[in-house]
Amino acid sequence: MATVRPAAAPRLGRGRRRASRDQRAPILNRELSWIEFNARVLHEARDARNPILERVKFLAIFASNLDEFFQVRVSGLRRQVQAGASPHTSDGMTPAQQLDAIRDRVRDLIADHASIWAGIRTELAAEGVQILDYDQVPEHHATLRRRFHDEIFPVLTPLAVDPGHPFPYISTLSLSIAVGLRDPETGDQRFARVKIPPILPRLFAVERGKFVLLDQVIEANLDELFRGMDILETHLFRVTRDADISVEEDEADDLLLAIEEEVRRRRFGEAVRLEVERSMPDVTRAILVKGIGVRDEDCFDVAGMLDLTALWQLVDLDRPDLKSAPHVPVVPGRLLPPDDDEPADVFAQIRAGDILVHHPYESFTASVERFVQQAADDPDVLTIKQTLYRTSGDSPIVQALITAAERGKQVVVLVEIKARFDEANNIVWARKLERAGAHVVYGVVGLKTHSKVLLVVRREGHGLRRYVHIGTGNYNSKTARLYVDLGILSCREELGADVTDLFNTLTGLSRQRVFRRLLVAPITLRGRIMELVEREIAFAKAGQDARIMLKVNSLVDAHVIEALYEASRAGVSVDLIVRGACCLVPGLPGVSDKIRVSSIIGEFLEHSRIFMFANGGRPEWYIGSADLMERNLDRRIEVVTPVEDHEARARLGRIIDVMLSDDRRSWQLGADGRWQRTEVLESKAGTVDTFNVLKDDAAAAALAQADPKMSQLNAGSMDPRA
Repeated sequence: MATVRPAAAPRLGRGRRRASRDQRAPILNRELSWIEFNARVLHEARDARNPILERVKFLAIFASNLDEFFQVRVSGLRRQVQAGASPHTSDGMTPAQQLDAIRDRVRDLIADHASIWAGIRTELAAEGVQILDYDQVPEHHATLRRRFHDEIFPVLTPLAVDPGHPFPYISTLSLSIAVGLRDPETGDQRFARVKIPPILPRLFAVERGKFVLLDQVIEANLDELFRGMDILETHLFRVTRDADISVEEDEADDLLLAIEEEVRRRRFGEAVRLEVERSMPDVTRAILVKGIGVRDEDCFDVAGMLDLTALWQLVDLDRPDLKSAPHVPVVPGRLLPPDDDEPADVFAQIRAGDILVHHPYESFTASVERFVQQAADDPDVLTIKQTLYRTSGDSPIVQALITAAERGKQVVVLVEIKARFDEANNIVWARKLERAGAHVVYGVVGLKTHSKVLLVVRREGHGLRRYVHIGTGNYNSKTARLYVDLGILSCREELGADVTDLFNTLTGLSRQRVFRRLLVAPITLRGRIMELVEREIAFAKAGQDARIMLKVNSLVDAHVIEALYEASRAGVSVDLIVRGACCLVPGLPGVSDKIRVSSIIGEFLEHSRIFMFANGGRPEWYIGSADLMERNLDRRIEVVTPVEDHEARARLGRIIDVMLSDDRRSWQLGADGRWQRTEVLESKAGTVDTFNVLKDDAAAAALAQADPKMSQLNAGSMDPRA
């Protein structure tokens, strides 16, 4: 069993409670709660039960997550401090207090990060994958010097710092060498910066399975860059800059051009973090702090290798013996092809009943992509409308939409060009779609369109039928293999009518305020969630069983948290599965003792949102794109759909039962604000791994559909511990 050090308890604050203005309900700080999520990610790198290259992957994920956190969340807090604003968040902390707490916790985590990597590096060497220091491979120095001249030297640009050369601009997330120099003729000491070329692989192969760091190769050959100078010292450093984008949409004549300009400006954002090698002397550090424009407290020492996002290169090695067995998604049973030559008729299968698809256990290609491609090819399809938030660079779905537009179908695509870090990619797709003849819109002013909605209008007989897909995840074939998401394929008339009204709101001037079945933010979603919680409270007060189950990525919104505290006080049983930030504190006597909070971190990224309200024995189930955050409920277009098909509801119940039974990948949040592994709390080895159980479920269901005789065997596997 892996050892686990309890996380530092996030600071508890007091949020407003509806029951009394004088009483305050506890709220955890959002930023610190998110950091604890990243600590749970880091644990997967520590856990020796994971294959070693999977552990390397989690080191890289942790580093990438932390980069984005500083680029967006920390930069936002810094802007508040600089503006002199000191608003207290729901937990009672000011921006300055949050920054102090973040720095303290992050310093601990980056020390753990470096320590875990040092151990894994040793383990990798025993498996024939060695990351060696330059001094350890003297037999390769001559070859490396030739390669330096041929492959590296031409793309290097040394930049001196002196009265004639001001401190150079350092782009965000770039790795650089700080070089201390001395002129042997005058004895003057000088300083220069050399950027590590990001176009070259960080791990430089010297033999099969043996690598040296690109930066060490450059450092060893700096005499070629600074001829006639003495090299006194070399130290790596890395800068992170504010990457948030702010556009006054109502003042932008062309939103597309405005976003493009902001993307270009992003690399010139204010520096928010400086990472340096721990061995860097104070004098050199002071030069960087002043030149880059950060404060001493924004400087983070790193032991060992700087910038572990480079470890993705190791993850991509062809060493299946050091990785988990590759997962092959199964074709959803209803969509199995009738024979080897002819794919399933998706429209016919949807007419036979709603289809719930669960990625990556079930194939995104054989379900959602197939649906769009069949719609593009079908002469009876008249219209395709779709929202795109994030999609892959070679998106088969967008290619199908382009094909449909070129064939004269009405294609309407809402491309959310404000999707952070995907703006440039989305702009490229938007222009390609426009050139093909599709109608492209960029969303509603002041709101991000985060919903995952697809509408197909098809001529059937003497009328038209509307088919929809409503999901929890992006229309992205690459992330659909890594993110756990749900989607519903349906031709229910009320859903089709609601999605039609939604697109009229998104593309036109409709002010739709009422929807038949869909819950739409920021119009109806928040209010309906509150009503559903109030209904469970009423059932509990009437002495009936009352239960709420919510599976989300983040639970941050103070009003929802207050409502759940109220439900707990009334006797409602509440189970929350929250992957990331959770500001609610469970298990507090008289406040939240009926609430349990768990989190699942592991092989895939849990991304689906599921909502269940027991409704006095007639449970209502929902899935959708919205997390329980103020931004999702009030500042984004989100869509949550009821799940009305009996089989689909049973599958959602099964998913939740498995996750709540997990004692291999799950964590529990305690009343002290600390997360602990479930297996440690229960003092036993894990027996239920959510990801493995749901893989088996999907495979068994597909097999049963292909061979009805397997149904009885499949029924025997419904116990998560089987």
